Amino acid sequence: MSSDKSDTKDLIVAAARNIFNKYGFKKATLDEIAHSIGKGKSSIYYYFNSKEEIYQAVVEFEAAFLRHEVVKSIAQTDNPAEKLKNYVLTRMRTLQKVSNFYAAVRSEVLSHLEMINQIREKYDREEVRLLQDILEEGVAKKVFRIEHPEITALAIVTALKGIEIPMFWSNKRKHAEVHLEQILHVLFYGIMMQ
Repeated sequence: MSSDKSDTKDLIVAAARNIFNKYGFKKATLDEIAHSIGKGKSSIYYYFNSKEEIYQAVVEFEAAFLRHEVVKSIAQTDNPAEKLKNYVLTRMRTLQKVSNFYAAVRSEVLSHLEMINQIREKYDREEVRLLQDILEEGVAKKVFRIEHPEITALAIVTALKGIEIPMFWSNKRKHAEVHLEQILHVLFYGIMMQ
């Protein structure tokens, strides 16, 4: 793909991110996306075949951004406990920046789109695997006492998904950060008296 064509596709995806974020997938139109970049709707079809294809590109872009941010944060330390903490904090903070991705993987309204189900499944597998790697490293370094890292990784991912919505409802970022710190404390130290 030529650089100009790639640049135009990137421009369309960037504009579409804003339009989908503002109106949602169902209400967003190709006309609005085209208008926001100063082009006609017919020129959009040169790059994408449908609104669904544009949405898929948007969701994949945001998924890659989330993955990049998380991987970058865990690469900042060799300590598995710090990696886990960085993973949780970065994941939750970054989810607020990728609202289209979040809507795609959490919305039942979009579940009829096969590409959404594929993205969900791929993201879930990658997330569990990334956490499992951190946990296995922690077990090897005798930082974590875990018998089944894969099951533990799945439990952590499930727990994080359970607190996402209340965090997004709260406009108080400081409040959300305190909740994350408390969750990390329970994750690391449990609830049992020693």
